[in-house]
Amino acid sequence: MGKGKIVITYGTFDLFHIGHLRLFERAKEYGDKLIVAVSTDEFNSVKGKKVLIPYEQRAEIVKSIRCVDIVIPEMSWEQKVEDVNKHHVDTLIMGKDWEGQFDELKRFCEVVYLDRTQDISTTRLKSSLKKLVSVSPDEFKAALSVLEQLQKDLE
Repeated sequence: MGKGKIVITYGTFDLFHIGHLRLFERAKEYGDKLIVAVSTDEFNSVKGKKVLIPYEQRAEIVKSIRCVDIVIPEMSWEQKVEDVNKHHVDTLIMGKDWEGQFDELKRFCEVVYLDRTQDISTTRLKSSLKKLVSVSPDEFKAALSVLEQLQKDLE
């Protein structure tokens, strides 16, 4: 890696988790400066994604990560070429789940698809939360009773 290499990655980064942090850390290994484009609420709506954390807060969280140098808003699919040119990007990093979908950008920069962090994703977290919220009060009380009994048995 030469001096001054610029790397960019894109994402929603809702319900920030260790997988997001690992993506940033691994992306930063490809260059000297990491730009993270955080999808705006409006763009997520276009993508059919519901976010729990508003853009301003997600961007602030991402900005606070030590290995992130710059945060920009992602407002459309088409802006990637403009971002690569405007910020003199050397490498675009995306998760493996996007493999092949940004290969057209190879005309402008290196494109790397990284493996996702195993056993963690925002989709999985949201699914778990949805299941938890859908539990009836009676089911919740019954589960709590079982847990209390287990705790007593372990004492």
